[in-house]
Amino acid sequence: MDKETNFVELNNCSRIWAIGSIHSNNESFNSIKKYISKNFRDNDKIIFLGNVIGLGEYSKETITNVINLRFELMSKFKLKPKEVIFLRGAQEEMFNKILQLQIAPNPIEIINWIFEHGVDKTLESYGFSQEEVLSVASSGTVSISKWTSKLNQTIIQNEGHKEYFLNLKHAAYSSSKKILFVNRGVDITRPLSAQNDCFWWGYQNFSKINKPYNTYIRIVRGYQSNKDNKLENAKNNIVCTLFKQPLSNKTIYAGIFAENGDILELFESKWSNSHYCTYKYVWLHI
Repeated sequence: MDKETNFVELNNCSRIWAIGSIHSNNESFNSIKKYISKNFRDNDKIIFLGNVIGLGEYSKETITNVINLRFELMSKFKLKPKEVIFLRGAQEEMFNKILQLQIAPNPIEIINWIFEHGVDKTLESYGFSQEEVLSVASSGTVSISKWTSKLNQTIIQNEGHKEYFLNLKHAAYSSSKKILFVNRGVDITRPLSAQNDCFWWGYQNFSKINKPYNTYIRIVRGYQSNKDNKLENAKNNIVCTLFKQPLSNKTIYAGIFAENGDILELFESKWSNSHYCTYKYVWLHI
């Protein structure tokens, strides 16, 4: 994976696939994965818009799944590493805080806060319980350092996982500068080069943007905190959000876009509440 810059420029794209927040819904992602594998074409590119992990029970398995898809597409279509992009979401950002817990001035407060936001599920998928982590967080810097080293070693033992966390990008955009991909938002008063962490924490009233941000006529994001997201109206909006609240929703939104900002296709996975899961794609031809 390429760690040269926090931003990726996409060149010579036939189409750009974008996957909204997965939140460890590994089985739902499998339906998206099958569709991508079947319909991906030469000169296509793909972006995961952050929050691959968290909330659900299968963070570790989901990372492995998206990495396997990356290898499959790179092999079959001769893609370069920067043509399969993973953005940093709030879940990845919070998990990164755990990996550096030994330098935190208030480790217990940090742990309690990020556990309230679903990061405990990611740790559990790697074999670490809430009780263990809370106990370590109150045990002093030396104990915390030993524990974070253990966590890092566990991540390394899962092929590609360490590289995944080290190479997350802040944003991606087409060479035409017409379409921008982020996790949650951008500060529209600043250029991309001067952004802060609103990429994954959001920007006030970002959903209500009604004019281009610099040259970008379309901004595609993978998460939003409010419940007002009518995907069928996406073609009329600057912001296209590939996510729908509530967080307990197991649906994953995805889309295919052109370099000039056009929406080519939007689709979703669906989860049944019966004793087994079924998948249904809803095609939104725009």
